[in-house]
Amino acid sequence: MKNSKVSIIKQRLSSILTYSQQLGLDLEREEDRFKWFLASILFSKRISSKIAERTYRDFEKEKILTPEAIINAGYDKVVQVLDAGGYVRYDFSTASNLLNMAEKLKEEYGSLENLYDQAKDSKDLEKKLTEFKGVGPTTLNIFLRELKWVWGKANPPISPLAKQVMARLDLGEEALNEPSLESHLVRINLEFCKKKRCSVCPLDEICKK
Repeated sequence: MKNSKVSIIKQRLSSILTYSQQLGLDLEREEDRFKWFLASILFSKRISSKIAERTYRDFEKEKILTPEAIINAGYDKVVQVLDAGGYVRYDFSTASNLLNMAEKLKEEYGSLENLYDQAKDSKDLEKKLTEFKGVGPTTLNIFLRELKWVWGKANPPISPLAKQVMARLDLGEEALNEPSLESHLVRINLEFCKKKRCSVCPLDEICKK
């Protein structure tokens, strides 16, 4: 019965993209993993997902999607791109954090992939990532939960947002063995539960609300 329920949930969530999928990223690709790290930093602020996505699209349009490109763009240009996307409240601090992140990554590791390779285990990976200014538990969870099926050392705690939906669906943690399910449930919480859009939620009929 549990497997059947998970299958039904997966089927109903098939039309819901994870945030990395919506951005058109393939996390099997090295270059897209850094793009997702950049996007995760943007999505982690107390700002709407629409603004975060629009801001990422502006970075994409300006071709500022690598550590080298961020460094070459410089502070004023990064602030300009953040403002263009509507990221006004956090533009100065985020610009500083992005530049510090890119510089530290290049100087200490060379690349995000080298950082991963040098991490001893999942805890060490999390430690190395949170040493970047502006990368806290929220950014870490956003970034790593979509990489669980790509990076073996990516094993962040289950998102509280996913747990809330799991409780409403009577799902145990074993259900999260299904790739991307946690990320889909997080999006359900943010896009439907929090906005009280239950009547149009694909899980409405099986949710205890």
